Amino acid sequence: MVESYVIMRVGDQRYGAHVSQVQSVERLGEITPVPRTLSFIKGVIHLRGAVVPVIDLAERVGLTHRAQDADEMRVVIAEVEDRVVGMIVDGVEDVVQIPPETIEPPPAVVGGLQAVYLKGVARVGGGLLVLLNLNRVFSAAESEQLQQIEQFITS
Repeated sequence: MVESYVIMRVGDQRYGAHVSQVQSVERLGEITPVPRTLSFIKGVIHLRGAVVPVIDLAERVGLTHRAQDADEMRVVIAEVEDRVVGMIVDGVEDVVQIPPETIEPPPAVVGGLQAVYLKGVARVGGGLLVLLNLNRVFSAAESEQLQQIEQFITS
C-alpha cells in the first residue's frame, strides 16, 4: 500500500509529513504571541473558529529559515497526538506517493535532526526526503505547554 506525504521546505532541507496528519496548508498570517512559552512556540492563530497554537518548525529542529518573505512561508496545520498544531515552514512543494518498502530507517542524525524526530528516509525525485514523525516532534513537557496554551486561550 503506497503512502502519501506532504513535502515541506525548512531551510535547505525537504521534509515529509504523512498526509493523514496534515489538515491544511495556510498562508502565514498574524500570530498572537502567548507570554512565557518556549521560544519555538510563536503564539496562536484563529483558524475557522478555532484557536491553534503555532510553532516554528525550523527553530524547533535547530535549523534556520531560508525564506525571509512571509508571502512564501506557510503554516502547515497538522494533528499531532490529538492536538491541532500549526507549523511554520518555508514552503510546501508537493504531495508524493511513497511505497513503505522504500522507506529506510533513519540514521542517528540527518540534516541536524535527531533520529527520534524521524520516521525514516526515502528517495524521491533523485534526492532524499526526510520523513518526520510528528508525534515525536514534541517532548512531554512541550506537549503539556501546548495544552496549557489552549486552556489559557479558551478560558
